Amino acid sequence: AMEELERLASMQPASSEYGVIRNYLDWIVNLPWRVYSKDNLNLKKIERVLTKDHYGLEKPKERVLEYIAVKKLKGSLKGPILCFVGPPGTGKTSIGKSVAKALNRKFIRISLGGIHDEAEIRGHRRTYIGAMPGKIITEIKRQGTANPVFMLDEIDKLGRDFRGDPASALLEVLDPEQNYSFTDNYLNLPFDLREVMFITTANSLDTIPAPLRDRMEIIEFTSYMEPDKIEIARNYLIPRELEDNGLNPSIVKLQKSALQELIRYYVRESGVRNLQRRIGSIFRKVAKRVAAGEEVSLSLKASDIAEYLGPRKFSLEMANRKSEVGVATGLAWTSYGGEILFCETTRMPGKGNIQLTGLLGEVMKESARIALSHLKSHHEEYGIPDNSFDKWDIHVHFPAGAIPKDGPSAGITLTTALASLLTKRPVRHDIAMTGEVTLQGKVLPIGGLKEKILAAKRAGIKDLILPMENKAELSDFPDAIMSGMDINFVGQVKDVLSNVLIGGIPKAVKTKRTKAKPKEKIEAKT
Repeated sequence: AMEELERLASMQPASSEYGVIRNYLDWIVNLPWRVYSKDNLNLKKIERVLTKDHYGLEKPKERVLEYIAVKKLKGSLKGPILCFVGPPGTGKTSIGKSVAKALNRKFIRISLGGIHDEAEIRGHRRTYIGAMPGKIITEIKRQGTANPVFMLDEIDKLGRDFRGDPASALLEVLDPEQNYSFTDNYLNLPFDLREVMFITTANSLDTIPAPLRDRMEIIEFTSYMEPDKIEIARNYLIPRELEDNGLNPSIVKLQKSALQELIRYYVRESGVRNLQRRIGSIFRKVAKRVAAGEEVSLSLKASDIAEYLGPRKFSLEMANRKSEVGVATGLAWTSYGGEILFCETTRMPGKGNIQLTGLLGEVMKESARIALSHLKSHHEEYGIPDNSFDKWDIHVHFPAGAIPKDGPSAGITLTTALASLLTKRPVRHDIAMTGEVTLQGKVLPIGGLKEKILAAKRAGIKDLILPMENKAELSDFPDAIMSGMDINFVGQVKDVLSNVLIGGIPKAVKTKRTKAKPKEKIEAKT
């Protein structure tokens, strides 16, 4: 920097490089070198702020309180690198703002979705025309403090192309052992990021590179249950929308039945973002009547919602009303939460081919082939006739056909539906299942368990079949989720089939094998 200052002093203001060097020195002078906000270390006050702004979310709140407690005792502490993972609308971004407010720090948020150029993170070298620092240094300079709460939103949606890999550029930023000397390409000087509290958000961990994921502390945000959504609506969303639309509680109220109607039939989400939009839509229609001079005092119940929002947009996911041959109920997890999933199978005369439909991904197609291969190799044990495979074509379909589906957790659902088809025994309609299957018939653990159990509860299914290795995970779930659920843990496919096939597994079929006649020895006569 001193060399650049000396060069600037010897230059004419009209020189083309004068403005470039002047701009560079302005950046260095205006950066908040060792300028820190004074942290609020009052644990009770911080807890009060976090609780006031957000319902639930105990894990992220607890982690922030732990950080403040240690900093209060130790005096100084490196900022944590947290990663909030969960479905949209569950409060990941908004709690970041609350954390900054509770700590009395500045809040910075940048969206990483769609970023392909690593220079967006690390800046451009000064040899380029119009070069500027990257987003990290730019935002820190704008806030004027070196210890903000810095949120990197949508880190799972980073791109990568010929311009570089932004995820690799973030490795230095998010590594506590390296970020004390983060060097932006434009400044070419180390800047200390140790005091910055970095919070990243993602809907899924699958697309985050392993080296980057390894540097972050993962905190999962799970789907809200209906009682949670009602509490959030009453205490947070309705007061906010009343204020935003110039109304007060004496003009319009939403009864509990109205909120249940909204949650069940007008929004389908894990979070509360669309619920807030629907409430806002109702309140705007009421505000229009008030602005027109009407005297309004409403207490809306379930039957009134259609007047404001039109007919119901969704129907409740319901289990099959009757047990059928070749149809099994599975459980799926998406970035929007859990859903029940039906697997339908049928067969027709053919040559032993299998057809898979329902917009399935490669992993799910492989699961279907594994399920069929397992049943073929163990057909005697499951009571499946020997001629059930070679003379028939099998068609497997997962409704709805336009929704992409993938993953290995439908393994036991596929195996059950195929076994039902081949043994002609119906599958219980009141039971749902999830689990990966191996060629040897072992049932492996799966993810998204809480969301899947909630999906079963919404559909009115109380009996579940889950992998034995997921049993320990259930101890962390609240009683509100587990109440009324009857769960069978299984480790083998035969345990699944004995539970779900009406009448159980048929008696073993022994295949008759005829011995080949010995070939007659023909002696050549000369």
